[in-house]
Amino acid sequence: MKNFTFILLACTPFISFGQNKFAQLDLELPTPNEYRTAAGAPGHGYYQQKADYKINLTIDDATQKLTGEETITYTNNSPDKLEYLWLQLDQNIYDQNSDSKLIEIEKMEDFKNIGDVKKKLFYYDGGFKIDAITSTSGQKMSYAINKTMLRINLEKPLAPNSSISFKIKWWYNINDRMAVGGRSGYEHFEKDDNYLYTIAQFFPRMCVYSDVEGWQNKQFLGRGEFALPFGDYEVSITVPSDHIVGATGELQNGSSVLTAEQRKRFDKAKLSDSPVLIVTQAEAEEKEKNKEKGTKTWTFKATNVRDFAFATSRKFIWDAQAVKVGGKTVLAMSYYPKEGNPLWEKYSTKLVAHTIKTYSKYTIDYPYPVAISVHSKWIGMEYPMICFNGGRPDEDGTYSEDTKYGMWGVIIHEVGHNFFPMIINSDERQWTWMDEGLNTFVQYLTEQEWERGYPSRRGPAYMIADYMRGPKEFISPIMTNSESIFQFGNNAYGKPATALNILRETVMGRELFDYSFKIYCERWKFKHPTPADFFRTMEDASAVDLDWFWRGWFYSTDHVDISLDQVKWFQMNTMNPEVEKAMKEAQNNAKDKFIGDTRNKESIKQTANEADPSLDDFYAKRNIYKVDALDEKEYAEFAGKLSDEDRKLLNSNKQFYELSFSNLGGLVMPLIIEVTYADNSTEVIRIPAEIWRQYENKVSRVLILNKEVISFRLDPFLETADTDLNNNSWPARVEPTRYELFKQKQPTENPMQRQKRVEELNRQ
Repeated sequence: MKNFTFILLACTPFISFGQNKFAQLDLELPTPNEYRTAAGAPGHGYYQQKADYKINLTIDDATQKLTGEETITYTNNSPDKLEYLWLQLDQNIYDQNSDSKLIEIEKMEDFKNIGDVKKKLFYYDGGFKIDAITSTSGQKMSYAINKTMLRINLEKPLAPNSSISFKIKWWYNINDRMAVGGRSGYEHFEKDDNYLYTIAQFFPRMCVYSDVEGWQNKQFLGRGEFALPFGDYEVSITVPSDHIVGATGELQNGSSVLTAEQRKRFDKAKLSDSPVLIVTQAEAEEKEKNKEKGTKTWTFKATNVRDFAFATSRKFIWDAQAVKVGGKTVLAMSYYPKEGNPLWEKYSTKLVAHTIKTYSKYTIDYPYPVAISVHSKWIGMEYPMICFNGGRPDEDGTYSEDTKYGMWGVIIHEVGHNFFPMIINSDERQWTWMDEGLNTFVQYLTEQEWERGYPSRRGPAYMIADYMRGPKEFISPIMTNSESIFQFGNNAYGKPATALNILRETVMGRELFDYSFKIYCERWKFKHPTPADFFRTMEDASAVDLDWFWRGWFYSTDHVDISLDQVKWFQMNTMNPEVEKAMKEAQNNAKDKFIGDTRNKESIKQTANEADPSLDDFYAKRNIYKVDALDEKEYAEFAGKLSDEDRKLLNSNKQFYELSFSNLGGLVMPLIIEVTYADNSTEVIRIPAEIWRQYENKVSRVLILNKEVISFRLDPFLETADTDLNNNSWPARVEPTRYELFKQKQPTENPMQRQKRVEELNRQ
């Protein structure tokens, strides 16, 4: 639509009330204090507790039983007297009467077959069995167990800047992960009758005591993971003598548990920039067949870590390589059974090395001496310096692309957890997104640097659109406790990772974001950050007010749906009659013709005035598009009064477009507009989200352009997670959806297996 009147670019100020999308977060965030500053940094009074452990463990490979004894030295660095200490008993989630079993929502429709019933009735004698809690001198200590929490009652309060040491003896039956599930446990390989143990949450662990909420003793229900203090560990693990053990920390007694050949290979790996096999597949297979009797004790030490985990099996193949990070050498290692090959030998350790290097670039230099990936079926779980990862080929050694990318993704993700939350130590029990969301974001960056065009599952904005457009009764704000989240993966992993990607690519830009993100990581490494610390640091280091972004993406369930409602096109009137009258005539000739007028030309053979020309007067004979002498005189007088600047502007052929937008989804976002001109050239115009600061539902913007436009398109690069692309274009453009009349049955073989059949056919 054209309108050839001059447009005055002005607006009338208007203040609306009751709007809050750009309200500051002051009321939602905790008040800054001596422990945490308004800038998002640790304050001058910041403190954190320390928990040191000396642990002796034994795994009985015949009964799958773990027995342990630990000495904990707990240092109270807080300004508070502590009347009692709280410890976590995570294994108690497997107790028959645990809350996690009792609070599951069930319906009869969940029991579809006898297997579902058997699973419901399956009995497993799980949970910690506490034999004794004593002082280091052997005196019994008073304690109480409340489900997954243990309280030790102190005879006298633990004063500030003082320590206490005590001992705990315990045991438990290790869970079969194939039957019971869980983050740790064992897998039994029936063909060779061997076990692979991935062991974590295996010891009573100190809870966090902090300035934010005192003791973090919220019960463990399964989803909300762990809040843990830092400390030093010395752990001795007794296992069958032919087992290989990988663990948090550095091996202290390699000379007594490794063969001379293994030590030689291990030393070679420390200098190699590609994986070196320390235990080969052939050696592991030999041990599977000829099980040794007796035991060995492996000892590991780890400094300034928040947890400890290990894996052990006679099935392990073991390889390692060196990786340079920040002027130091880290040993990247993998432990895997033959069932993981060929994928694991080819990729695992290289992925570990790549992840450590890439995360170090975007966060902090990896500080620990080792980083380990362990293969076990169906699992992906992280601990300091070690993680357990799935991704198993088919029995014939072939695998699908989904299996390969699944394995790559889980290794990158779980190794990446060394940074979030093992070092930048957020409270997973309360805020899953600070752990999973931040990690998934850097995982995306790491995947893209591993393979160009890597098909990442989460990160790009458009991939979260389906979730965000869904029914709101099944969507939770990101700022929801871990146990209360609907759609856990999308909420805790996908949406926060997407939000950070949008901040980096669209709102802040890469340079500002990367700088601010590294500041946050450096400030809070080996400390306990909260959401407010993250939000405040990102703003403080960038000078970008992001309260509207946190409010919309993290505190609400709004989604992005911005509609380009209308486009009005204006041009300046040149006042030149030669130009303006010719344009009006061309416009009139180009008008659509009324069907009645078209038909009347044929059906009406002669009108009255055609039969009698005397009926025509001045107006009937006038040519309104003809330029007369008076037109020329008036224009000459007008032009004579114009300045050179005015004359240049009138003749510039500027095009004025008024674009009207509606915020249908509620989540305000920048407007990214792709302009396509009549000569098919394009331009991208970016308008900050603050355009919505006073008018949250509808805004308009006038674009003054040098060329005629044939189309406008919102979000052309899919960077805002807009949930409806059909209202983003002018002229309107509907995105097609493909459908199948005939549904094809999905193949049961992977493409590698299919290729083998093709090769067999070609040989015939």
